[in-house]
Amino acid sequence: MKVDADVSRFLKHLGSERRLSPRTVVAYRKDLRDLANFLDEHHGGRRWEWGTVERIDFRGFMGWCGRRGLTRRTVARKLSAVRAFYRFLHLEDRVPNDPVRTLRSPKLEKRLPGHANSSDIEAVFSRAEARAAENGFRGTRNLVILELLYGSGLRLSELHGLDLEDLDLGQGQAKVFGKGSKERLVPITGSAKRAIGRYLPRRSEVASVSRAPDHAAVILNPAGKRLSRRSIQYVVRGFLEDAAPGEGLSAHSLRHSFATHLLDAGADLMAVKELLGHVSLSTTQVYTHTSKERLRQVYRRSHPRS
Repeated sequence: MKVDADVSRFLKHLGSERRLSPRTVVAYRKDLRDLANFLDEHHGGRRWEWGTVERIDFRGFMGWCGRRGLTRRTVARKLSAVRAFYRFLHLEDRVPNDPVRTLRSPKLEKRLPGHANSSDIEAVFSRAEARAAENGFRGTRNLVILELLYGSGLRLSELHGLDLEDLDLGQGQAKVFGKGSKERLVPITGSAKRAIGRYLPRRSEVASVSRAPDHAAVILNPAGKRLSRRSIQYVVRGFLEDAAPGEGLSAHSLRHSFATHLLDAGADLMAVKELLGHVSLSTTQVYTHTSKERLRQVYRRSHPRS
């Protein structure tokens, strides 16, 4: 799709005014490109305008996506992007009405977030601490990665973007930038502070021999550059796969585990919401379902009449 003026303004609005991440803006662009491809096909190559698209056309778009094997969750996400685009066009008086506003998204199955149980977490940190005790660069760094993802509930992107100036080890907290570049303070556990203290000298050694070190980033690769998201994911998957083989756990699973274990221990839901940086309480409430599901599983396994 050749990006027309309306789409271009919308994407600029997402980046500069709503301050969404570049990756999110790219996803919106792809979703609108798919809509435009459908409309080209639907109209048989005849000219169409955003203002002439009707509600029935969007239903056709949903069916078109389904025939291409996209899941309901993906179709719902694309429809969300289209809704945002038409809301923007309507506010800018580019279309007379918003035909997507009353369109229902596909009904989604409830999917509980994957997380590690307490014994798996103990196994992960036992192995990571043993490697960090060797006082090498990778071992000390990898323990910091795990401590911050699980101990502070960071998103992968938040850890990747964390800079040294964001750490306040004296106060035991860190400043992170979440979705939409929203800033929040998260606590740093005592074990994370100790891990960071052991890692920083090894980090300095790596940076000192690098030709162009990244002086800002907390998490570095052996070349002295900011460690990529893919590499962080690779490190975490390795530890989780050893502790819980076949479960398919990832770096984000540590964030899920952080929230689930807090709620299991009686933490207040609103407090967990703030720690996670969620905008809506309903986003955090999914973790209460996780806890309830675990109780049901324990009941079914343990009660003689279950």
